[in-house]
Amino acid sequence: MSKFISYLRISTAKGGGAASLGIEAQRQSVAGMVGLGGVLLHEYVEVLSGKRDDRPELAKAIQHATAAHAGLICSKLDRIGRHAAHVLTLLDDAKKAGVSVIFADNPNAGKLTLGILAIVAEAEADAISRRTIAALQAAKSRGVRLGNPNGAAALRRYQEEHGIGARLDGIQRAADDFASDLRFAADALIAKGVTTLAGIAAGLNEQSFPSRRGGRWYASSVALLVKRLGITLA
Repeated sequence: MSKFISYLRISTAKGGGAASLGIEAQRQSVAGMVGLGGVLLHEYVEVLSGKRDDRPELAKAIQHATAAHAGLICSKLDRIGRHAAHVLTLLDDAKKAGVSVIFADNPNAGKLTLGILAIVAEAEADAISRRTIAALQAAKSRGVRLGNPNGAAALRRYQEEHGIGARLDGIQRAADDFASDLRFAADALIAKGVTTLAGIAAGLNEQSFPSRRGGRWYASSVALLVKRLGITLA
């Protein structure tokens, strides 16, 4: 009987019922594959944005699969990453460790097919990002106020319900998520040679990216952003 370790991932952008449904759909997809003559040894769940390549739970899943001489099973290719180079490197590393990676929605896919699918997935993610930025810029030009107008009230309710410890944790998570969503923009500016706080602030303002408070970027707010992202400027 074949042995498997499963890896499931949901984005931090989803919450509540949507997150539960997302995990359950993946779990059922995996169960359908494992049920064909296999046994599931353990399940690893990652709650992390698809834009990020650091996946601690995925690393644990691969280590577990290696030690247990088991296969690693995921519902779809985009669950393990959205950057083609990262996905292909991960698949190669898993193969070197003796771990076969199976995707429930395409169980017979070979390396060539997976490579093409990874490139297509990355292109789709980039296209969505560009359309989102364009839509935000268009909305802003029409005078639409971006952000959640009830955000402060929602935060106060959260604080009252969960107490100060949960409040601080929630603020920290929200700040991390916000910074993570802007990593691609900061990386793009740095790649173009913009390596000063003021320069990055100007670049973000030029592209109409609102700061975390919904206003303009300044060197001081960019300093907090790069610190949270772990970016060291030259």
